[in-house]
Amino acid sequence: MRGLSARTGPWRRATHEWKAGSAAVAVLAALGLLVAVTGCATGGSGTRDEGPAHVGAVPPASPSPSPTPKSVDAVRLVKDDPKVSPAVKRDLKPCTADEYPVDVSYGNLTGAASVDVVVNVLTCGDRVGIGSYVYRPDGKKYENVFADEQPPVYAEIDRGDLVVSKQMFGNDDAVADPTGEEIITYRWTANHFAEQDRTRNNYNTTEGGKTSAPADG
Repeated sequence: MRGLSARTGPWRRATHEWKAGSAAVAVLAALGLLVAVTGCATGGSGTRDEGPAHVGAVPPASPSPSPTPKSVDAVRLVKDDPKVSPAVKRDLKPCTADEYPVDVSYGNLTGAASVDVVVNVLTCGDRVGIGSYVYRPDGKKYENVFADEQPPVYAEIDRGDLVVSKQMFGNDDAVADPTGEEIITYRWTANHFAEQDRTRNNYNTTEGGKTSAPADG
């Protein structure tokens, strides 16, 4: 029995050592496979071959030379303006609640450091323009540099020019039925608005083919 034990003892140890060696080989093989798979994942189609993305300097956006004011109280501008007629100020009342009949637009008309403000005062019912004004920024204040209070009138900004539209009426035409329109273009020149162009468009004609602008109010 001792001889059998002596003969089988080394075999059992050899078997144990073989199993341990086999396990080690299996682990190494598994690690090799993992490395191979990882290498394939980062091969020709992976991001490593492409290299890091090149992030160039983003060109800064061109600063606006004429930023829009955060808040301009157009109604207060008109009411506090000594150049505005008492009649326009008297008619500038809320139509509903605190909603005043004013149209406000901003743009670069005079080359000031910030934008100019164009204010049109209208009637509540038919929205007829009774006064158009341009306010030029002067520090924290605004200066009235244009005024037209001959209704119906409406001013707007067109490609850096001030365009004023005036509807024309025949002798018996209603406000809702003008016979034509006169369009006057102004440009800021030598610190004032100078007329550049005047166009008259006839919608229809009155008796005898004559049209007339509204009389001064």
